This record gives sequence, C-alpha cells and structure tokens, in this order.
Amino acid sequence: MGIVKVQVAPGVHKTYHTADVDPKLLQHVSEKEAEDEKNTGNNFYKQKDYFKAIKFYTNAINLMPEKAAYYGNRAAAYMMISNFSSALDDSLKSVEKDPNFFKGGLRMIKCYIALGNLTAASRSLQDLKSRDPNNSSSYASETTNINRLKDLEISADKDMNNNDYRKVVYVMDRALEMAPACVNYKTKRAECLALLGRYNEAQEAANEMLRANNLNAGALYVKGLCLFYQDHLDKARQHFLQVLRVDPDHSKARLAVKDVKELESTKQKGNAAFTSGNNEEALKLYRAALLICPNNRLTNAKLHANIAAVYMKLRNYEEAAKECTAAVKLDEGYIKAYARRIVCYQELDKHDEAVRDAEKLHKMEHSRESKQRLRDANIKLKMSKRKDYYKILGCSKSATEEEIKKAYKRAALKHHPDRHSHGTDEERAAAEKQFKEIGEAYSVLSDANKKMRYDNGEDLDDPHGGMHDVDPTQIFQTFFGGGGGGGPHQQFFSGGFPHGHGGRGGNPGFTFSFG
Repeated sequence: MGIVKVQVAPGVHKTYHTADVDPKLLQHVSEKEAEDEKNTGNNFYKQKDYFKAIKFYTNAINLMPEKAAYYGNRAAAYMMISNFSSALDDSLKSVEKDPNFFKGGLRMIKCYIALGNLTAASRSLQDLKSRDPNNSSSYASETTNINRLKDLEISADKDMNNNDYRKVVYVMDRALEMAPACVNYKTKRAECLALLGRYNEAQEAANEMLRANNLNAGALYVKGLCLFYQDHLDKARQHFLQVLRVDPDHSKARLAVKDVKELESTKQKGNAAFTSGNNEEALKLYRAALLICPNNRLTNAKLHANIAAVYMKLRNYEEAAKECTAAVKLDEGYIKAYARRIVCYQELDKHDEAVRDAEKLHKMEHSRESKQRLRDANIKLKMSKRKDYYKILGCSKSATEEEIKKAYKRAALKHHPDRHSHGTDEERAAAEKQFKEIGEAYSVLSDANKKMRYDNGEDLDDPHGGMHDVDPTQIFQTFFGGGGGGGPHQQFFSGGFPHGHGGRGGNPGFTFSFG
C-alpha cells in the first residue's frame, strides 16, 4: 500500500493511502508529478547540467514508465555526456513504447552511428524512412555519416593491409569525429599507434578503453603489444594470455603468444652459441630471430647489436659497424650500439665518425664513462692525423721489440736510396722521403719511452708528430753494424759507401751492397 500527496488547494497538500484515492485521481496525480519532474529536467538540460537532468527524467520515468517521450528526453541527456550505450537503451525503449516516436528513432540511429554499429544504423534508418518517408531532410546528416564511415572503414582496412599505420591513425581520427564511442575504431587506432612506436599514446588510448570496460580484450591486446615492442617480453606474454582468457578466439593475441615464445627461445639459443664460441651458429640464430617479428623495433635493435658483437669477435669490423648502424636506426637511443660502433670505426680508422658517435653518446649519457670515451676518441683522432710509424714500418701496433727491428730491417733495405739510384728524379726523391720516414719511425718505436708517449697520443719533438732532426743514414749504419764494429749484419757491408753517401756522417769505409 502506497502513499500519495494530493493538492487540495494552492500550496496545500494532503497525504492519503493509495487505496483510499480514486484511481483516476491517482493517475492524474502521477501524470502531473511526472510532468513536473520532466519540466525540471528540461530546465537543467537547458542549463547544460545533464547529470541533474538525467536524475529528474528518471523520476518522471519511474512515475510514468510507459511515456515514450521521457525515455527520449533522458536519451538526449545521455548523448550530451557521451554515454551513447545508455542513450541507445533509452532510445530503443522510447520506440518500443511508441513506434511512431520520430525523435526516439532518430536518436537511436545517432547512437548506433556514435557506437560504430553501421549495420544497425542503416537498418534503423531504412525503417525510419519507411515509416516517415516525407521527413528525409531530418535524417540527411545521418545518411551522409553512415556512408562516410563505410568509406573510411574500407580505406582503413586497405591501409592496414599495406602496413600504412600512419594513414590508418589519420583515417580513424576522422571516423571517431563521427563515431566517438566506437570501440573498434579506438582499438584499431591504438594498435596502429603501437605499431608506429608511439607507445605512450597507444597505452593512454588503451587505458581509456579499460576504464570504461576492464575486460576489453582489444585494449588489453594493445597494452601487451606496447610491452612486446618495448622488449618486455615476459610482461607482454602475460597480457596476451589475459586477452585469451577474456576472448579465447582473439587470433592476434594467440599469434603474439607464439611470437613471444619463439623470439625468447631463439634469442636465448643465440646467446648460448655466442658464449660457447660457436659464432656462425650465433649469427644464424640471431638472424632467424630478426624474421620473427619485423615490427618489434627495440628487440630487433638488440639482435642487430648482438650480431655486431659476433662480427667484432671475428674482427670483421666493417660488418659489425653496419649492424650497429641498423640497431641505432631502429632505436636512436641505444647506447650499447653506439659504443660498439665507436670501437668499429676506430678499428677501421674512421676516427671522425667515431668522434661524432662519442659526442652524441656523451650528450645522451653525460656520464664519467661517456666523457672518457669522448676524450679517448679525440686522442685517437689526433693520433690518426699524424704519421703512423707502425704502418710505415709495416708492423702491427702490438709488435714486440724484436718484430719492430725485423720490420725496420725489411723496410730500410727495400727503400734505401741506393736501391733507386738509377730511377727518375721523382723516384729518387720519393725513396729519400720514405727512407727518412722509416728512420723516424724506428727511432721512436725502438725507444721505450718515446714509444710509450707515441702510443698514448702525446706529441714528441714536433707538434705535428714528425722528428725532422733524425738522420736516417746514421740510424741505418748503426742498425746494420756500421763503423767497423763487425756486428751481426757485417756480411751486408764491404768497402766505401757508394754514390756519394759516405759523407753523411757514417764511416767512410762503410758500403752497403744490394744484390
């Protein structure tokens, strides 16, 4: 048994039990109260206070649940706060209560469009046209929007197949202007943002969808995709598995789980091969891993860096540098790849490139280690611009004292001016210059103190790295036992120094005979 208030005079109400009130009077009271609630709701709607408007429209519906217009009014308020699902429910009810309620049918179409359900929108539009064929101008914009959205969907599918993810994002942005509550459009846009490497935007879009529905499989998949592409493979796998628990038929998530498992396994096998010294197998496995997911830029950047490490171990610095370049192309902030490329460039005598990488790396890290790396790169650049005494003698930088002596002997015998005494003026001048540089090189590398300073990049006697006070003939005579001392190389000498060279400070009886 209910209670009802009845107005008996202006501003005067009496309370009665509903059983004691005439049903017609009770109906009249309910209708009047419902209209009052609706009118109050209308006032709040005009003031754009849609939440309060919804409250009073709900009161009106509770009083008169068969009134189609009240559902239509509440649907309009829901639409203004972008709650298109609730608005659609009310629109459907309004048409159910009154099939001829045109506003209800039109709002229903608008809601279907906003939600991206073009099939239902088209069907409802045809139904509305059949019931009200003379009012086509009222739903002309809905007809246009449906057709436009269909075209955008076709375009997005085509662009997706062509891997033109940037275009898909653009198309979905246009679609969402007409269908702001379409989950499919939002999901496709978020997925393409992830594929473009715009992970923060993709995750933000996914989180927005999850706030509306925490079991949104598409949004969970996008979050997993972002983790996958940021090389968080374990967390990514967990998200993909969660997607499959929500939607066991989600084909992309199922494929992603397979890719994560295969990528982890192949990469680990490659690491094991590298550690065990099986370099060829490591290269094979790392390259195979690169093919598993071409869109996974950060993981693939690490794989390229791993391949570079293998090539460096094989002393193939040219290929190693190429792999480092591929790595930083995929991940511009990949510090390890830059550091490895610096080493490769230095081994390839590309010191300008090494300094550029070291400068960039120092800006990125700004650490003590990066500062030292830049200092070392500049020293090696400076060293590269002076005479390379090791190269002049034809020996390696790790040559022993004995190897340096042997190298000097070979070079001095080969380039002694007497060997070229019958050459042209240019050939004799070149030989003289080469012979002098060989003497310079040996005078430094045979002296432990000078060699240490040279190896450390320090200047010696000349700011440009030269030693112009060196007498190469004197060094030659000393090395080969000149001065009648009967040294170990005495067999190379007999009689006076030919071709006018005896006056260079050596023993007048010193002569070298080329065979």
